[in-house]
Parts: sequence; C-alpha cells; structure tokens
Amino acid sequence: MGSLPLSEDNLPSDVATLTLDEVAARLRVSPNRVRTLIRDHHLLAVSRAGQPVIPAVFFDDLGIAKHLGGLVEVLLDGGYSRNDVMSWLFTVQDDLGLHPAEALHTHSAREVVRRAQAQAF
Repeated sequence: MGSLPLSEDNLPSDVATLTLDEVAARLRVSPNRVRTLIRDHHLLAVSRAGQPVIPAVFFDDLGIAKHLGGLVEVLLDGGYSRNDVMSWLFTVQDDLGLHPAEALHTHSAREVVRRAQAQAF
C-alpha cells in the first residue's frame, strides 16, 4: 500500500470518502484494479488514518465521473502535483458556488475542464 501515490488529506471535513474495497465493489472490479486506477491517475486518493480513501464525489451512478480522468490528466500535465490537483478540485469556485469535483456532476462540467486547461498552461 505504501507504493500508492496518495495525496495529503486536506479534504474539507464534509467530503464523504470510500475505502478501496468500497470503490472496488461499486465499480465491480478487484481492489488491485482500484490501486492501478490510482497509480495511473484515473482516480486520486488520500491517506486517512493510515488507509487510502477516495472522495465519493469522484463517482456517479455509472462509475467514475465522466470528466474526472481527463481533468486530472490536464492538471498533472500542466505541472500540478497530486496534492495541488486534489486541492484545486475541492476549492470552491465563487462564481459556480461549488467546488470543481461537485461541478463534474452538473451542467458546469465542461466549464470546469476549460478552467483547468487555462490554469494548467
């Protein structure tokens, strides 16, 4: 588990999280596949009480939120660290009234990706 790239746990206290086993059950994959998704930056995780957890907002009824992987990739390619990406995803955008991770589930998802592209480069 020490080899997983985990972000610092700077999540707001009201952000619900899921364990690797819960994510595996939700996605109907093995916990090892979830670890691979984290290593490949398709998901981001934090260490909480010594265990990796993933924000529940990264998922919708179909699985991983549609734009999450691309959004994370844009920010990482633009020079953001995993910690920076996680912080950006959970910083409220005043004009949207919510943070980008939440916005992925709204009509503002493409706007969030556009903003990430503009900030990362």
